[in-house]
Amino acid sequence: MTSTSVLLLAGTSEAAELAALLADRDDVAVLASLAGRTRSPTPLPCPVRVGGFGGLGGLVAALRDGGHHLLVDATHPFATQMPGNAAKAAAIAGVPRLRLLRPPWRPVDGDRWHCVASLVAAAVELRAMGARRVFVSTGRLDLAPFAALAGVHVLIRSIEPPDPGVLPGPTVVIDRGPFDIESELALLRQHCVDAVVTKNSGGAATAAKLTAARRLGLPVVVVDRPPAPDGPVVATAAEAVAWIGAHRHR
Repeated sequence: MTSTSVLLLAGTSEAAELAALLADRDDVAVLASLAGRTRSPTPLPCPVRVGGFGGLGGLVAALRDGGHHLLVDATHPFATQMPGNAAKAAAIAGVPRLRLLRPPWRPVDGDRWHCVASLVAAAVELRAMGARRVFVSTGRLDLAPFAALAGVHVLIRSIEPPDPGVLPGPTVVIDRGPFDIESELALLRQHCVDAVVTKNSGGAATAAKLTAARRLGLPVVVVDRPPAPDGPVVATAAEAVAWIGAHRHR
């Protein structure tokens, strides 16, 4: 039996779940690709390459030279360049492509969401609402827009420390999800947070902060996702497995 070769653009919990579901399959061979932004990524049960492809042309070459039959883009919902390059590269190489994308969060009764289009707009919204102690949970690489918030103390939580000097005197908590509601309530209370900023990443791992903010009556500035390229999209790893089965190389 000829194995179906899948290039998996990874870096999310959904990618890890998909790799685990395919790990013991004799008819599917997976190569996961990580951008390399996290120095200690979650281990994956398949071969892994680390680093960029060198743009669109490099990804086309990787698909062709690697003999990959399918491309699954399971990058972060806020990945900007890779989803577009993946769509274009797959079309050029003649390789079917799937986007594995978790659903976004939706507000419920009691939420005080302020939806904005960008991180810069989030900083503007915080200034307009007069926030003074802000939990910025957008990740260590997205802090620069908040540097100009004079008189605002910023609490950051990330897997790895942010680059020094990006923000003046932040409080940094190093931790990796998933997080539960009680620990999120404790974090917000301990640091006297009066507003929360998040990207609408979706998923369960960090959703508890939204529940905690709702219970405390805190406003949440929610950055909307960038638009995704056209093409097939599934929300779960199990659906991705079914898609791979339907497109299996014969």
